[in-house]
Amino acid sequence: MPVRSLTEALPAAWTRGEISVIGLARSGRAVAELLRRAGGDVYASDAGSGHDVLRAALGLEPLGVTVQHGAHDLDRIARSALVVASPGVPPNAPSLRAARDAGVPIVGELEVALQFLPGQRYIAITGTNGKTTTTALVHRLLEGLGYDAIAAGNIGTPLSEVALRAHQPAWIALETSSFQLHDTPSIAPTVGILTNLSANHLDRYESVDAYFADKAELFRNATNRSIWISNADDSAVREMLLGVDGTQLCFSTESKLVEGYYDRGADELVVFGQPLIERDELVLLGDHNVGNALAATLAVMSADASHAAPGARGRIADALRAFRALEHRIEPAGTYNGVQWINDSKSTNVASTLVALKGMRRPTVLLLGGRHKGEPYSALADELRRTVKLVIAYGEAGSLVAKDLAGVVPVEQMEASFDDILKRARDLAVAGDAVLLSPACSSYDMFDNYEERGRVFKQLASTLGTEHE
Repeated sequence: MPVRSLTEALPAAWTRGEISVIGLARSGRAVAELLRRAGGDVYASDAGSGHDVLRAALGLEPLGVTVQHGAHDLDRIARSALVVASPGVPPNAPSLRAARDAGVPIVGELEVALQFLPGQRYIAITGTNGKTTTTALVHRLLEGLGYDAIAAGNIGTPLSEVALRAHQPAWIALETSSFQLHDTPSIAPTVGILTNLSANHLDRYESVDAYFADKAELFRNATNRSIWISNADDSAVREMLLGVDGTQLCFSTESKLVEGYYDRGADELVVFGQPLIERDELVLLGDHNVGNALAATLAVMSADASHAAPGARGRIADALRAFRALEHRIEPAGTYNGVQWINDSKSTNVASTLVALKGMRRPTVLLLGGRHKGEPYSALADELRRTVKLVIAYGEAGSLVAKDLAGVVPVEQMEASFDDILKRARDLAVAGDAVLLSPACSSYDMFDNYEERGRVFKQLASTLGTEHE
């Protein structure tokens, strides 16, 4: 099936002139291609000139997209019919200010892609932590039911790439960040999931309330036909769902008075009143992952009445049993000389690192640092005292980490290469210990992204760990 034309897909006002795409990361490149193949005049720009930006330019220019890197043409942006902002571009960026000052509408890549996917069934997932794992679980459960399904959005595959497919999937598991929700006014999922809420991205938001307000955009188009899955154990989540239209279903690892819960006595996951699988059949560490599995199961079962039938429940249970931990999220990276190395590079905020620490059962050397995101590290104190023998504070945030954790546990601040940091961790750990990379910070002071940080950690863990075996 060819891509719908621009005038078929988008509101008329958005098609009466050139469309500017700001930011040429993967989602920016995908939406620029989508708009161009639909017949739009597209200008795409990025303030950077790195490898990924140049590669995007090489892919887009032959299609007829005008690409600028290293700067933005603010006058051109101000004359646009529409501006599409990549999620990594902050709202106060000069390019977006120029558009707002000129009265140009600004939307995100998700919004454009959804306009090209009318009638598409999708389950949208957001939350401070756990949304990527929950999205992957939803995807696997839908596949387990026999559907052509895809995971897209913040999980890594831009929704615009899905819109470019010749044939659309039956279902999409759509991970949505707060940045994406801010600029997606038409979001209206078949089912929506809110995993949890805690402070995050305070380097971009002026307050926790402002961050929460963007998360609440998931519910902006709620009706009495909507279905919402939420965390009964999280007071901020419960407060956000008050008064939201639609059917509300809850999951919990603490209470049995909900639709999906963990029965600790029987050691089972129970959904809609019936046991689904035993806890030890779910090969994921921690109560947080039990919650993720319950959230995904409730969403998939409630998305269509046939999904809760006995045969479908069996296929969902099988898919849960087969699911494995995602890369970079509490991922075992090997055991060398009795020391367990764990890659949790995806923990880029304090709340996520706290989840990882709660799952630790060994004395731990913790690597904490990177680019600061505005949160105090003192919130980790209780779990640090329980399991961490030493913190290595590194990167741009190293001095802040050391200051916040002074007197809590031993802290060693290092201004060194990542290689030297891991060598020090190896020297400090003894058999029976763990070395945990769970930075509570973004990676941008030393790496392009958390994936690169995690891959380097795993490579160095293997190299350093085997040197002395």
